[in-house]
Amino acid sequence: MRRRRPQAPTADDAMIGARIRARRRAQKVTQLALAEALGITFGQLRQYEKGRDPIGARRLQQIASLLNVPVPALCGPSGTAGRTRTSALSLPDTAGAMRLMRAYAALPTPRMKRALVNLAERMAGVEA
Repeated sequence: MRRRRPQAPTADDAMIGARIRARRRAQKVTQLALAEALGITFGQLRQYEKGRDPIGARRLQQIASLLNVPVPALCGPSGTAGRTRTSALSLPDTAGAMRLMRAYAALPTPRMKRALVNLAERMAGVEA
């Protein structure tokens, strides 16, 4: 029986790992707690989060389930982390971005939501 060669990590693996880390931190889950829930070592989870080891589909599904997010939230639009038209994808990778998204979702009216988006775009110097 032939042995499979391990895959080398890619930029997508780093992006996925960063998103896992951001979601885990936003939910105040420790690496140890998530690793134990997955049945893996703390070190293995750290390797995933740093993008040093590729994450298999089954493991990614487990992680998404434990963090209560859909798999695409960890992989990016259209199921791939690397195919984006802007560099704004790094935004969801921070705990502050998660707080901003929660605040946006809690706004009571569409007008208030538009105002917040317009403010953020002006502050960032980007146009819609």
